[in-house]
Amino acid sequence: MDHYAIPLMNNYTYQDRTLVRGEGACVWDDAGRAYLDFMAGVGSLSLGHAAPAVLKALRDQAPRLMAVSGAFHTGPRTDLARFLVDHSFADRVCFANSGTEAVEAALKLARAWAYAEKGPESHTFLAFTNAYHGRSYGAVSVTEKSQKHPFFAPYLPGVRFAPFNNLAGTEAMIGPDVAAIIVEPLQGDGGLIAAEAEFLRGLRHLADRHDIALIFDEVQCGSGRLGTLFAYETFGVEPDMVTMSKAMGGGYPIGALLARERFARHFTPGTHGSTLAGAPLACAVSLAVLEAMAAPGLLKNVRDRGAQLHAGLSALVERHPARALSARGMGLMQGIEVCGDANALRRALMEAGLMATTAGESVIRLLPPLTVTQAEVDEALGILDGVLGAAGTQT
Repeated sequence: MDHYAIPLMNNYTYQDRTLVRGEGACVWDDAGRAYLDFMAGVGSLSLGHAAPAVLKALRDQAPRLMAVSGAFHTGPRTDLARFLVDHSFADRVCFANSGTEAVEAALKLARAWAYAEKGPESHTFLAFTNAYHGRSYGAVSVTEKSQKHPFFAPYLPGVRFAPFNNLAGTEAMIGPDVAAIIVEPLQGDGGLIAAEAEFLRGLRHLADRHDIALIFDEVQCGSGRLGTLFAYETFGVEPDMVTMSKAMGGGYPIGALLARERFARHFTPGTHGSTLAGAPLACAVSLAVLEAMAAPGLLKNVRDRGAQLHAGLSALVERHPARALSARGMGLMQGIEVCGDANALRRALMEAGLMATTAGESVIRLLPPLTVTQAEVDEALGILDGVLGAAGTQT
């Protein structure tokens, strides 16, 4: 396939496949070949392809009202905001179009709060090694690996990076200038590394003691992916703000920042906004998705299939010690650390009928729909087993 014949910029590593349709946990290319989709739109297709709840919400809402100015109230936005507040620690919601936008909103809100409550010298963000928070300038600036791109410099000033899962090292970097701590409870692009519960509890204690905003970035690990509606519930630690996106839209673009009132009140008219954020069509779809998550059975399926996947990946590590080094992750955000180039293994998996993505250079990441079945998990593990075995015979 000649990728350059298509008038797209070259900011993705394009695959030699053209996908034409999807259903549940499967997709088909234009040659009619089916694949088990454990990429799921990088975790956004929480209910799978062509999910009935998503299609119904689109059909019902699109003919009524798709988008209006954010200055006007709409039923879908009000209903979704109330759902999120009723099911979380938060008092207020600010909608966005993506996870990156939600992170930007969190950074701005944290600085606005700190400026008003602590003074203009309190403006520093404390982020963590190996974290990923998005690709816009604020989000990139709190993503350590992104600062290796000198052509995008200068980045946002006032950012320090602490060692992940190291409370003493984090505390040593806290001073009166720190406005907020931003952390992923489960690092995605950083290699599927989970925060230790004690580490998150320690961050909560530090934030309380030093009057610092604690932000959990749940764009990838939240919205049901760990078996609870919010990732913070899995760890038993409540933040002051949480960012959401991906799975909350079921494949439709939407994001959100949730915050406690003492922080939220510092967004006043004109301080933040986005043309299509909180549009009624996006909110109607997201509400349908989140209601499906909250209904009996779905989150239990995530926990059950997550346990099945973890057991299967752990068995593969034992079966292929020369190729598989460790099982990583939680819930339905898991993967396997491999010896060698993870991208080469990912390509081999696709040839064998399993779509996966990577997390760094050495981890195969699996992000199936939350509706994935026992049989589909078994099928994915079987394909992975075969590809690891074939790779082992070639080394």
